[in-house]
Amino acid sequence: QVQLVDSGGGSVQAGGSLRLSCVASGYTDSHYCMAWFRQAAGKEREAVAAIYTGGGSTYYADSVKGRFTISQDDAENTLYLQMNSLKPEDTAIYYCAAGAPGNMCTLISYPPWVAGMDYWGHGTPVTISS
Repeated sequence: QVQLVDSGGGSVQAGGSLRLSCVASGYTDSHYCMAWFRQAAGKEREAVAAIYTGGGSTYYADSVKGRFTISQDDAENTLYLQMNSLKPEDTAIYYCAAGAPGNMCTLISYPPWVAGMDYWGHGTPVTISS
């Protein structure tokens, strides 16, 4: 049983930083897509950043390029999202997600049901004040 536990959200002022963490358990030795999605009030859930564990290739939404960095710590089975220069429009609930083995993040820019994210964390709220 795959489980994802995400954490690290909080409230900061614009320009500040936060680092989100996601601990994964239950995966066998395989490669798959891991990602951070976010959902703001009244909006669709969207992919923010993703990484393919098999090769380290990454994806970033245009809105966060240059500000957010996704990374993985294989030894700790942990996914991170370093968020810098935060803006009020980054306010949302952030979810860690993972695909089935073999998912290479090729559809990550599509809605989550198309992207093939099979596993989800419970979400961690991020609030950015101006």
